[in-house]
This record gives sequence, C-alpha cells and structure tokens, in this order.
Amino acid sequence: MEQLQVSSNDERAGEALPAHVRTAVIETFDRHAAQCRGGMQFSVYRAGEPVLRLCAGVAGVRGDTSARSWGPDTLAVVFSGTKGLVATIAAMAVGAQLLDVEAPVSRYWPEFAAAGKESVTVAHVLSHTVGLPYVDPDPSLDAQNRPREGEGKWAFLDSRAMAAILAGQRPQWEPGTAIAYHGVTYGYLMSEIILRATGRSVAQWLREDLAEPFGLDLHLGLVAEDEDRVAPIIQAPGYRVAPQVTDPQRRDVIDRMYASLLSPSLLMNSREFHAGELAAGGAIATADAMAKLYSLLVTPGHLGGGIVATEALEVATSPRASGTDCLTDRPLDFGLGYELAEPTGTYGPVSRAFGHSGAGGSIHGAWPEHGLGFSFLTNEMLSDAADRRAKDLLEALAGMRTS
Repeated sequence: MEQLQVSSNDERAGEALPAHVRTAVIETFDRHAAQCRGGMQFSVYRAGEPVLRLCAGVAGVRGDTSARSWGPDTLAVVFSGTKGLVATIAAMAVGAQLLDVEAPVSRYWPEFAAAGKESVTVAHVLSHTVGLPYVDPDPSLDAQNRPREGEGKWAFLDSRAMAAILAGQRPQWEPGTAIAYHGVTYGYLMSEIILRATGRSVAQWLREDLAEPFGLDLHLGLVAEDEDRVAPIIQAPGYRVAPQVTDPQRRDVIDRMYASLLSPSLLMNSREFHAGELAAGGAIATADAMAKLYSLLVTPGHLGGGIVATEALEVATSPRASGTDCLTDRPLDFGLGYELAEPTGTYGPVSRAFGHSGAGGSIHGAWPEHGLGFSFLTNEMLSDAADRRAKDLLEALAGMRTS
C-alpha cells in the first residue's frame, strides 16, 4: 500500500474532533486502505476549513508500477454523489425564486405533460416518486438492453435527447404513490427542469455558483487539461447493483437502468464520459471539494452558508418521501434530492444528516448538528453487501470505535 497521508488544520481539528476520535478515524481508514485495490480519500471539514484529510493507495490499480500515488488533488467520478450537487443547485434556484418544487413540471417544460403527467410536480422528480426509472426506448442500448457497439453507445450522454424521450413516457405508477431510486433518469429530468426554469444548465450552475466562487475542485464536463488527474475506476469481481434482487422482472429493470452508466466495459473511464455533463452520476471531484461544500451548507449558526437560502435548505433536507424501494427492496428516505439519515445507518449513527452516496461505495454529506461535512471517495467499486468502508469511518467519526 502507498503510504497513508494525513493532514489537518490543528486548531480546527481540536475544536471539531477530540483526539480519540481523530485516532479512531485514522486507524479505521488505515485498516481499510490496507485492503484497497486502488486508492481512497476521506475528508472532514467544518465551515469550509479542513479538520482531517486522509488519503492512501494509488490512482489506478495497486501493483501497477506506473500508477501514481493517490493525493489530495486526485480526482474521481463521484457517481450519484452528483445528485447531491443537483439537489443543492435546485435549492439555490428555489431560494432565488426561479423554481417552485410544488409546481407541475409542465409549467417549465410543457412537453412533459404528455402521457398523463400534467400534474406531476418537480418535488415528485426530486424525491424519486415520479415513476420513470428508465428511458424507453433507450437509444444507447441494443435489443437485449446491452450497450450498443460503436458510437451508439454514447447516446446516454445526450441528456436533452434522453429527457425528450422521458417527456413522452407514461409513468410506471401514479407519481407520489410509490418510491424507487431513479438512478439515471433523475439526472436527465432535473437537468431539463433546471435549464428550462433558470436558463442555465446544471454544469453552468456548478461551475459559476459553486466551484469557482468557493474554490471547489469539482467538475461536470471535465476539461482535457485535468484528465490526467482522474483515477480510473476499477470494479470488484462480480460487482453488481442490488445483487440481493433475484426476481427476474425486477432484475431486468435494474440491469437495464444501469446498463450504460455502470457497464463492465467501464465507460466511466473514457474521455467521452468525463467530458459529458451527466447530472445523475458524471461529476468528478476531490474528496476535499465535496466535504468542503457540505460543511459550508451546515456552517454553525448559518444553515445554507450563504450558498443556499436557509429556508430553502431546511425544506430540501426535510423528509419528503420514504419507504421500501419497489425495485430493490432497500429502505429509502429522501428530502428534495438529498438522501437523509435512515435506519441502516448509511450516514452514520446520527439522527440528522443529508447528502448523497455514489455507486461502489463513495459517500458525501453533512451532519448539521455537528457542523461537519465529509466525503469518502475511492476508485474501487464494491457491492453494498461487501462494503463497510464508509460506514466504519462514519461510526469512528461519531465516536464509536470500530473493530
């Protein structure tokens, strides 16, 4: 394993992390890093300042002598961590009175009213209850719902074209009556809604209102000059989304949903993917950038941190939809685009949390009552059942030492 790198702001670390907690987090990180086939980083921030930054491993595959060490400036695809960024942008638009989440989507996007969707609200989309979990037909897939050969396989990166198809689809259930994680279509739908409502794309919002003014190393549409900083994604043998689902019909739907985004051919390692603006799972960032952003949103005494209007963030992080995912059987708890603390402890042993996890094990979020933002980022994708990395780190961060 490449040497563990530890850095912190000593004054902030002393305020936010007692010595025994800091030690527990470092030991937990070190234990998981020793087993990592690639690299990983865990960052904790308070009010925009680092309190603990850990990184280890390589930006590639361990054992490859050409792979560089994973450092604080290593970038990686955050997958569905992107959805938390979109939720933040939506809350910003709400605070600026550019978007009303209770309004029908068709107010901003008239074509969306087709196929009985005239009463579907923006909140239905944000809370994963809209009933459009996949694009049909999906131009990036062949008749067997596998990625097409040749240039056709990149059709899933054309968000506007995919949104146009979704606009004509009929929901799989009455919106608001069931919940299922919209792993990819959330991005197409919210990209179009934000563009229509505000006149700016998600990528523009991200760059102009978040990355540039707050010095955040995060990107949606990576420029070519930064390509060599991106750690290539590796998947654990047998990696699969929701492996617990064996029902043939639901299994087919899940595999279809993720066929392009999480293809075993690793399209996410391509320049085309990195340059794309896939708002469901295409953002690329450092752990520092994600942790810093979330810490700013929960600045003690100033919820929203001047980025999002306080009332808008309070609404966005309040429970909106919860229940068992009708496709994967997972418990889900959503605000308006943000995942919230739920019984399985995805966000640690705390009562209040919000953020968004990403495929393969990354997680990015905030503990409002502690004033902390955090991010675990890795290039090694593990299936949920085999992955304790983020959960153990968050338990250690909360003061519950793991063994």
